[in-house]
Amino acid sequence: MSLAERGVEMAGFGHYLPARRVLNAEIEADLGLPAGWIETRTGIRSRHYAAPDQALSDLAVPAGQMALQGQDAAQVGMLLLATSTPDHLLPPTAPLVAHRLGLTCGAVDLAGACAGFLQALVLGAGHVRMTGQAVLVIAANLLSRRIEPTETASRVLFADAAGSVLLRPARDPELGPRAVVLRSDGAGYDMIRIERGGSRLPFTGSGAGSGGLTMRMPDGRAVFARAVEGMVQSAQEALRAAGLDASQIATWLPHQANQRILDKVAARLGLEGADCPGTLAQHGNSSAATMPLALSCRVAGQGRLREGPMLLSAFGAGTLWGSVIWQG
Repeated sequence: MSLAERGVEMAGFGHYLPARRVLNAEIEADLGLPAGWIETRTGIRSRHYAAPDQALSDLAVPAGQMALQGQDAAQVGMLLLATSTPDHLLPPTAPLVAHRLGLTCGAVDLAGACAGFLQALVLGAGHVRMTGQAVLVIAANLLSRRIEPTETASRVLFADAAGSVLLRPARDPELGPRAVVLRSDGAGYDMIRIERGGSRLPFTGSGAGSGGLTMRMPDGRAVFARAVEGMVQSAQEALRAAGLDASQIATWLPHQANQRILDKVAARLGLEGADCPGTLAQHGNSSAATMPLALSCRVAGQGRLREGPMLLSAFGAGTLWGSVIWQG
């Protein structure tokens, strides 16, 4: 197939959830919150936390293995790992995950926060179209070790999980990304942050202390408003670029941060008729992993996705956001 003739299809799906399931009651008791407070405000009933001996790669590898089942791993030319919680700051984690999966292809970490899977999907599809090689996209996060225990805004939301999608070339050139809208605004850089560990505020050295190692979201309401606007506006732009309206969308796959955000975005876009695979209530907000986790759980449960255009939307720290129309 020539570049112009090559489409992209989602050929394999995988996910992994740590064994420990944490119910809202445990967190509500720790924070002194009334029973039912978390579910009312977020739509979350439970989430999963990794075991003490598990690292990020231990979540990513089984998710990748599941996506590769029945596929020719020798055809994989790139592994993209979307994560904000790598095993180490150096080296990157993607080569280790590739090695443990028996792959020797290129391997890249992408630190796109909650928008990381969306970015990896777009870049992976471009690699498939350019090279004719398959791409394994894995999004995984181990956020339980980056939660500030006393901060309600992050404690009630975040979780650990991994999801994966195998992209491969397709004979139908219409398959794959039909419209792509990716945006950023560094003016919102501090809205969600882990202060220490980078070159600005290292773990040790002048001014370093024990604080600043957990996730902070000082103004949850501002994040909520920005997330709704970013997802709505980028989705509207992607729909226009694809020549579609919301009624033609078969599947809506948003990053699942908070059910109230999803409800507002769906209402403003008119997506009530679209299928919306989701695991927020059972598995919480695992940042970039929520989208492939939802895809994999839906395919595992029903065997396939609904045919027709899929709208994917996400908003994350940075700030980063965007939407993609995927023709399936």
